[in-house]
Amino acid sequence: MRVAIAGAGAVGRSIAGELLENGHEILLIDKAPTAISVERVPQAEWLLADACEITSLDEAALQRCNVVIAATGDDKVNLVVSLLAKTEYGVPRVVARVNNPKNEWLFNEAWGVDVAVSTPRLMSALVEEAVSVGDLVRLLRFSHGDANLVELTLPEESALAGTQVGDVRWPEDTSLVTIIRGTRVLTPSREDSLEPGDELLFVAAQAREEQLEELLSVRKREEG
Repeated sequence: MRVAIAGAGAVGRSIAGELLENGHEILLIDKAPTAISVERVPQAEWLLADACEITSLDEAALQRCNVVIAATGDDKVNLVVSLLAKTEYGVPRVVARVNNPKNEWLFNEAWGVDVAVSTPRLMSALVEEAVSVGDLVRLLRFSHGDANLVELTLPEESALAGTQVGDVRWPEDTSLVTIIRGTRVLTPSREDSLEPGDELLFVAAQAREEQLEELLSVRKREEG
């Protein structure tokens, strides 16, 4: 898979390194000569250019990319790169970094963004996830379909503890994608049971999040 990353700072280089280890073809683009550090990611292609300029993106052959990642430290740049990648070059998947949470509302399909990643939101979500059991935590927002990646740790008192996945009537527009149980990562089947302490990852429509949280967090009725 060919991936272009706009922004060759610490974030862009880190993403490039991870993707290269997974066998992908990477192009790093940055307009600052000081950011061009080929020796740090020697396996990647490098381009000294302004990713907001059509001529630069033509030179980068963006139309051949499967994914474009707008990873600069400037939200305005990331929005422009996303819009050009999607509308001018038809890139199938555009991922954009959100630096200022106040700008998050802009990172949507209208600007060509398929997935918006807000570092402050993600960090706060991870903190919440570490201390909250039974509370739904939003980890990632997908622009298409108004869906989110959400996590909930199943509490001991949940009515669904011990229930098989196939026996649960999940809300509409909700999909259980992963169960993390201790050090194991499980792809859920109908026969798998839900156990207290399981970290459940869902892709869910935002409108269904409250319903999903209520379903998983409801306490068992006391007998008698």
